[in-house]
Amino acid sequence: MEEKPSEISSTKMFGGYNKRYKHFSPTLGCSMTFHIYFPPSPSPSHKFPVLYWLSGLTCSDENFIVKSGAQRAASSEGVALIAPDTSPRGLGVEGEADSWDFGVGAGFYLNATQEKWKNWRMYDYVVKELPKVLSENFEQIDTSRASISGHSMGGHGALTIYLKNLDKYKSVSAFAPIVNPINCPWGQKAFSNYLGDEKSDWEEYDATCLISKYNNVLATILIDQGEADKFLHDQLLAHKFEEACRKVDVPLLLRLQPGYDHSYYFISTFIDDHIRHHAQALSL
Repeated sequence: MEEKPSEISSTKMFGGYNKRYKHFSPTLGCSMTFHIYFPPSPSPSHKFPVLYWLSGLTCSDENFIVKSGAQRAASSEGVALIAPDTSPRGLGVEGEADSWDFGVGAGFYLNATQEKWKNWRMYDYVVKELPKVLSENFEQIDTSRASISGHSMGGHGALTIYLKNLDKYKSVSAFAPIVNPINCPWGQKAFSNYLGDEKSDWEEYDATCLISKYNNVLATILIDQGEADKFLHDQLLAHKFEEACRKVDVPLLLRLQPGYDHSYYFISTFIDDHIRHHAQALSL
């Protein structure tokens, strides 16, 4: 019998509640935290669709909830927000906290194949375990109506998870996603350590590679990218994904935002558009 998630904190916001939970994850082999924002409910039996938010490098389940201001639009649109952590924590794997862009806080939403990092299975955690935990423990949530979004490393996670699971998610969006990790330093460092040297294994977690395989996309993919983002040209490579989408006729709305950087100031400026984008898809 799996243990129920225990509530750590609860804070009222825009008529709803930010609630943080802790549970033991068999997938990752450690305790994990996640946040849910429950909008105000019109009736006791009402079920909310969900929007998963995947955060970026160095983040936890708290950054989005504290900094994005997404709850205002989520409250008015009636969408529950789910923010998981970005990696396993507390396992004590040698070197897990040596650098900010690999290991703890840097799970890259993949299933590691290298023995040393075998607990780094954030793909399975996000796609399989967490939805099951939510549907079994929270009656107010309807995990069959789900969309996914994220920032930077989490934008990479949202895009790859969506493309490989078009039956599970109604829509996807991203802020400053790492869209072509096999061709950028962050991705190459993470993938070589987590997945080994076989480049074909890397391509399974690269949105630009995946789009040619999984292009039966009906809902427009929304991406916001700050033009003043210092990571745009060497790490994020938005144009590569844009080219790949054009080739296979996948509907993409890539909005280059002049003057904006990689931070939560940028995310909080445009998050309402993303919440509405998903709310529309979730209501169909």
